[in-house]
Amino acid sequence: MLTDPFGRTLDYLRLSITDRCNLRCLYCMPGGAKQETGNPTLSFAEIIRICRIMAGLGIRKIRVTGGEPMMRPDAVSIIRELKILPGIEKVTITTNGFLLASYIERAEFPAVDGINISLDSLDPGRFARITGSSEEGPETIIRLIDRLLERAVPVKVNCVPLRSLNEEDILPLARLAKDRNIAVRFIELMPLGSAAALTPVSGDETAAIIEKAYGRLTPFTGVQGNGPAVYYSLPGFTGKIGFINPLSHGFCETCNRLRLTSEGLLKPCLSAALDLDLRTLLRSGASDSDLAAAITEAAAQKPAFHNLSGVYGASPSDIHGRHPGGMFGIGG
Repeated sequence: MLTDPFGRTLDYLRLSITDRCNLRCLYCMPGGAKQETGNPTLSFAEIIRICRIMAGLGIRKIRVTGGEPMMRPDAVSIIRELKILPGIEKVTITTNGFLLASYIERAEFPAVDGINISLDSLDPGRFARITGSSEEGPETIIRLIDRLLERAVPVKVNCVPLRSLNEEDILPLARLAKDRNIAVRFIELMPLGSAAALTPVSGDETAAIIEKAYGRLTPFTGVQGNGPAVYYSLPGFTGKIGFINPLSHGFCETCNRLRLTSEGLLKPCLSAALDLDLRTLLRSGASDSDLAAAITEAAAQKPAFHNLSGVYGASPSDIHGRHPGGMFGIGG
């Protein structure tokens, strides 16, 4: 079992299999991922080996992320192999959905335990402004959501509310849960990379907007997930509304996750400089026991809190001056 110095059990891995993406979202990677030379990305075999070792150490849930995970040609093979690893109980995906649509009809697509779809606007113009893409619009994603629901795949929609960019979309996105059994979740903007130049809309403000239009948000504890979202019911809604508020409220005290980047860096915390270079260990001939020991030691150095919010004592200079990298480089 992986534990940290603060008594938290770490059983959830966010696994980035690529830092490439087919969109250019303003808060993530507007300029595109840096193109590395050589062979920086972990191979299929390296990913599965690390995940097998981590499952032996107590990891039970894996979320496959990117960048956009479906940009990787062997994404489906990776997901299928993760599903059959001994000890792994849940494998889920976070995606923007555009490439996934062509996979879900195929027989080889694995029966995943849930799909989170990033969707920040239902208005084609605002969607294009945020994502940098005008080739396909949000209607494609709505069709995908309905197809997934027909196949009984659990779906969550993730929206990042941004001041002066998509505040008008809060209510239309929440309304997706009225007649669909999905969770629509609003996530506070993390000030990483290009996102530091944007202005977030707090979870409390988002909740107030929703309550004014749709009625009282009633706490709901029946939604099971791997992460820190808090869920609510609304009168007459089939689905649920969720909030992830890492800046205004914080939830580090219950954090159960580790992150593995596509280049093999194991990160105990989203914002900490500490990371373990598993790729170098793998390619220098480390044994499974060597890797397990290194992973255990890295987990034991997980900090108590992130340094992205005043909730945990961070100053504005801490928040805006120490995290130049984007979310795409650390697993979304």
